[in-house]
This record gives sequence, C-alpha cells and structure tokens, in this order.
Amino acid sequence: MLLVIGVLIFVMWLMILERIMYLLIWHKQAKKDAVARWNQRTDHSSWNAHQIRQATVSRISMALSSNLPVIQALVALCPLLGLMGTVTGMIEVFDVMSMTGSGSARSMASGVSKATIPTMAGMVGALSGVFATTWLTRTAKKERAHLEDALDIHVTKGE
Repeated sequence: MLLVIGVLIFVMWLMILERIMYLLIWHKQAKKDAVARWNQRTDHSSWNAHQIRQATVSRISMALSSNLPVIQALVALCPLLGLMGTVTGMIEVFDVMSMTGSGSARSMASGVSKATIPTMAGMVGALSGVFATTWLTRTAKKERAHLEDALDIHVTKGE
C-alpha cells in the first residue's frame, strides 16, 4: 500500500509542478497575447466585442484551472489509501494474534508499524497537496481578475 501511496503522491506533485510552471511561464505569454489582440481591436463596446472578451477570458481561465479538479481528487485519495493501509496492517495484527494465540506486544509490533506508516504517508501527501491546490486555485482566480481588468471595455455615451 505504501508503494501505491508513493506513486499517487509522485503523480500528484508532477501535476502540481506542471501547473506552477504554467502559471509562472506560459500564462504570462498567453495573457500578453490576449491583451495585445484585444488592444488591436477598434471596437471594444459592441455586443460582439463583449462576447469576444468573455470568450477570451473564459479560454484563459480554463487553461489556468486545467487539471485542478484531478489534483484535488488525488489529494482526497491520499488519506483514503492511508486508511486502507491502516486496515491492512491491523488485519495482519489480528492474524498474528490468532496464529500465536496471545496478545504479545512483540508479535503485534510489525503489524502496528505497517498500519501507522501508510496513514502518516497519506496524511503528509494530502496536507502538502492541500496547500498547493489552495495556492493554485487562489492564483488562478487572481489571474482571471487581472485579465478581466486588462481587457477593459470602452463604453460610449449611447449605451
């Protein structure tokens, strides 16, 4: 079970690092391109312009929050797999108790160890993932708001 948790945490952090790289490198270029295309337009106040602006913001917002639900699902799986490791370890403890016919602490120690280590690994993975996904979600919302501000709408007197 520990191997499964380790692979899950590795995949989760690969996805988190990809999102961080996107935010720090590729998003800046996408935002710059979108603002440049918007500023090249002569019409900023018509219904069509509003729809183009909304589509641009939505497209970039989708790119910002891409894979965040998958990362959040992986974060939620970490403690569940840790709990499964706990149950597996406790089954081993009870198996040893039934084989030996006693409740000796020495005979149960390895099972208890196998029960607690996956729990700890799952919790560590979940905690680190929660902090990362919270930062990624907050940054994505902030970047969307910045993009909406950068794509200003010129309102004419007739509207």
